[in-house]
Amino acid sequence: MRAVTIQRFGDPSGMVVIDTSAAAAGPGQVVIDVEAIGVGGVDAVIRRGTLSGYGFSEGLIPGSEVAGTVTAVGADVDESWVGRRVWAFTGTSGGYADRAVAKVGDVVVLPGELTSIDAVTLGSAAPVAHFALAHAHHAPGESVLVRGAAGSIGIATVELAARAGASTIAVTTSSPERGNRLRGFGATHVLDRDGGGDSAGPLFYDVIIDIVGGAGLPAFIDSLAPNGRMVVVGVVAGLPPADFGMRLLAGFQQSRSIATFSLDTIAVPTRDAARAELFAAATRGELHAVVHDILPLEQAAEAHRQMDAGTVFGRIVLVP
Repeated sequence: MRAVTIQRFGDPSGMVVIDTSAAAAGPGQVVIDVEAIGVGGVDAVIRRGTLSGYGFSEGLIPGSEVAGTVTAVGADVDESWVGRRVWAFTGTSGGYADRAVAKVGDVVVLPGELTSIDAVTLGSAAPVAHFALAHAHHAPGESVLVRGAAGSIGIATVELAARAGASTIAVTTSSPERGNRLRGFGATHVLDRDGGGDSAGPLFYDVIIDIVGGAGLPAFIDSLAPNGRMVVVGVVAGLPPADFGMRLLAGFQQSRSIATFSLDTIAVPTRDAARAELFAAATRGELHAVVHDILPLEQAAEAHRQMDAGTVFGRIVLVP
């Protein structure tokens, strides 16, 4: 099979396409003939070599979500999976290939009306947005700020917050043009990357969903209302400063809080049920898969260059 591997961590030039042995299903796994591959921010973080603690090594096949057709199953897996169109989470690696292996518990059957490209645009992003808002205990009538809203997670968060009855949905993004596009998905106020730029917007927010992290995160703690909650779902700009918690202590009397969120903490049945409903919402036109570009597998490095440049609105999808 063909696969993209990281031959050298760092800039995208370290990614190359190789021919390698075909994927095979182990116990509890399925093999998928891949039709579409989602390119996510975490892929870029892994490729840069800045995600520690996972034991990644050169030769890694990046990618965590694919969509396609099941062609084989491993031991103890029902043969009826063969021939089904599915979305699948492949773990922290293995997705950038024309065949992929996934645990059967990480596979969801696709509605017939949903394309594979739309599936990998929403499959991880929409559940992260859904559960992050729940983790923040967002209630109707509360204000929301989405930091780094132009990616697939950010767009889904804006749409889901609007559906949930948020009173205000502010977004940070890099240009007025991107801000205007986000208004089309439910944003009411557009801020620059530092949180300024809209004098009519509120000064404080009940909920902040942060996809960016990095050195700018502490300043946004000051934008939390009393009893406000920040949930960090990504660190595409790197980890925040080690002393970022001092910002919380400085506003001690405001009773603000900050939390992280990962889908790994959600029980598989709950996660899969939510993902299936979000896919169904997309087929009804209530949730939108925003695709920035569709590139062949051989152009994975170009996809990463665009992400590093900050020019992506929505998600880039690779096709074998």
